[in-house]
Amino acid sequence: MKKIDVVASATIFESVSELPSNVQELMEKAIEARKKAYAPYSKFNVGVALLLENNEIVLGNNQENAAYPSGMCAERVAIWKAGSDYPGVKVKQLVITASSSNSKVDKPVGPCGACRQTLSEYEINQKEPIEIYFMGEVGNIVKTDSLLSLLPFSFDRSYL
Repeated sequence: MKKIDVVASATIFESVSELPSNVQELMEKAIEARKKAYAPYSKFNVGVALLLENNEIVLGNNQENAAYPSGMCAERVAIWKAGSDYPGVKVKQLVITASSSNSKVDKPVGPCGACRQTLSEYEINQKEPIEIYFMGEVGNIVKTDSLLSLLPFSFDRSYL
């Protein structure tokens, strides 16, 4: 038997004002998208902004449905919109923000497992990492240099 250590690294920013200016702009757009989320059941709103290599910004927010699990996470809404509207255009950065009307979200909220798997497909296909920034409503922001930092031992087409 052999044991290996899997190491993930991240950068922590204490406030949006510490982010690079272009990421601050993306976060502002993600916050606006978050405010438009349709989350009447969970009361948990998520907004996403993607920066593409052609400098287009694609937004997404979560869309719930009374027939769980028919809703969709903000990350998948945004990445599929980017793939639909801009096929073959690489994703450079992705920012995520979340809030709740039930309580203050004061810690970073990363993508769920299904979104990590979906995002990894795009990152692997484009053969370039996607920088990911995620936060709650307030507080620290986490930055990873690649989606694969969030999903070690990812599943991809090489297994099929």
